[in-house]
Amino acid sequence: MLGAIIGDIVGSRHEFKNNKSKDFTLFTGACHYTDDSLMTLAIAEAFMLRRGRWREAGFQRFVIEKMVEMGRAHQANSWGERFYDWFMKRPVPYNSYGNGSAMRVSPVGWISETEADVKYFSRLVTEVSHNHPEGIKGAEAVAMAIYLARVGASMKEIRDRMIEYYPEIEHLKVDRIREYCNVDDGTFITCQRSVPEAIVCFLESTSFEDAVRNAVSLGGDADTQGAITGSIAEAYYGVPIELEDKALTYLTPKLESIYYAFDTVKGKRAKR
Repeated sequence: MLGAIIGDIVGSRHEFKNNKSKDFTLFTGACHYTDDSLMTLAIAEAFMLRRGRWREAGFQRFVIEKMVEMGRAHQANSWGERFYDWFMKRPVPYNSYGNGSAMRVSPVGWISETEADVKYFSRLVTEVSHNHPEGIKGAEAVAMAIYLARVGASMKEIRDRMIEYYPEIEHLKVDRIREYCNVDDGTFITCQRSVPEAIVCFLESTSFEDAVRNAVSLGGDADTQGAITGSIAEAYYGVPIELEDKALTYLTPKLESIYYAFDTVKGKRAKR
């Protein structure tokens, strides 16, 4: 989850500005958390508060309640129009396949004990809004990558599993993605055209920081790309303490408390 927050904050000042370079300062005064971090923390809070009752009939409704509560408490944030209507007016699924499903799913990768758990819980927290098959697939792929990285899978093993979700990953390269990634027609804010790219940014990385720089340097929806890639990279590499400390200074005390509280329920990360 921390990786998603860092990727979101680092990418926030580059969103839709088409930065195509990895050479930039990670944290500046222009950085801030966005809806990506807020919804990630809302889902984390739901898992934390209902520990041991995640498979009860009312848990999905509780996830919705926490997401709505978080959204309404931060209305001035940069929400997508349809999702804003979702938490402000009527929180029912709207057949979305936007990459919002993938940017908020990272807590699932940390609470799951099996691959079956990943599939069950990623769908549960996703279909509340993004119930299109592509929205569900995108979230599951990211949660699965996090889970596999967390339990000690190799880079090759993760890559092979991700190709099962998105065969095009086999041929994608970060340098090539930078050439065509843009936001002119909205294509690159869908799961289909952002989740595979974000995964490749992790697969071509050499460290947590390098993964985030890869994602932000694609251009376009930089905060969400950063959040998705960062969430996987955290589970694989861990996060340097100095980056954790700096990122948390951007959160409010309430948001920071959710982050720390989630540590009490999440699973351990394999040592490498």
